[in-house]
Amino acid sequence: MAEITASMVKELREKTDAPMMECKKALTEADGDLGKAEEILRVKLGSKAAKAAARTTAEGVVAIATDADGRNAAMVEVNCETDFVAKNDDFLAFSRDLAGLVLANDPADVAALSALALGAGTVETTRAALVGKIGENLTVRRFVRLRAQGRAAQYIHGGARIGVLVDVGGKDGGDLAALGKDLAMHIAAARPKALRSDEVDAEDIARERSIAQQKAAESGKPAEIQAKMVDGAVQKFLKEVTLLGQTFVKDEKLSIEQLLKSRGATVHGFTVFVVGEGIEKKQTDFAAEVAAQAAAARGE
Repeated sequence: MAEITASMVKELREKTDAPMMECKKALTEADGDLGKAEEILRVKLGSKAAKAAARTTAEGVVAIATDADGRNAAMVEVNCETDFVAKNDDFLAFSRDLAGLVLANDPADVAALSALALGAGTVETTRAALVGKIGENLTVRRFVRLRAQGRAAQYIHGGARIGVLVDVGGKDGGDLAALGKDLAMHIAAARPKALRSDEVDAEDIARERSIAQQKAAESGKPAEIQAKMVDGAVQKFLKEVTLLGQTFVKDEKLSIEQLLKSRGATVHGFTVFVVGEGIEKKQTDFAAEVAAQAAAARGE
């Protein structure tokens, strides 16, 4: 049996928001496997155990640049170590410069972007100089360049921690621009994983089906009822994670698919960046750090 440490319980609690004792029980049942323990909590507690899954774990900003006619756009995520630096004027200007370079040059990857000219040198030399000036490590994590089939709409939220680009098609004009902004704001709030159900990752669907099957089995109902319960749960999941299936945040009576149909519009695609999403942030034990510094000062 694997040892269940306090740090393991803390990590699972931060990921799921489940009660501490429930986390410990789930880890014990899963023999220390964090992923399996999270799934156990999902079965027992439902969506409550998933509400913290999208929490960000690093600092930085998302910057967006668009061209004059709204057909092309670029979005970049630049990371730093603290939220204080994320508000630094030089850091913000560097991030905006990178978005502009992506828009103008369409580099193949971060390495190609880093080699582009910027200021008196390149993006990489500018980044390195900024690291020296600010005193924190800075990294260019990712970017995307959009060539819209329709119009490129954008939205930045939460102190530039969430950025969205969406390609919306239809009759051009003020209405389409307003619709595009509404859609981008919706995406920032609802965080869909895909445009439509056939684009949802098969592993995500399989995991939800497995959880639904375990819940149905616990109900003790006949097999045919359990099968309907599972199918219903999977369909509910697909509506929740697909843009077209989601309920419009500004009008709960409309799905996004219904909204688009009513406006004679369509969404060709979208991208959402959440700063630090998927990056594990180093946890610092402040008391231990102070004790270590004191011991070093004493020459121990």
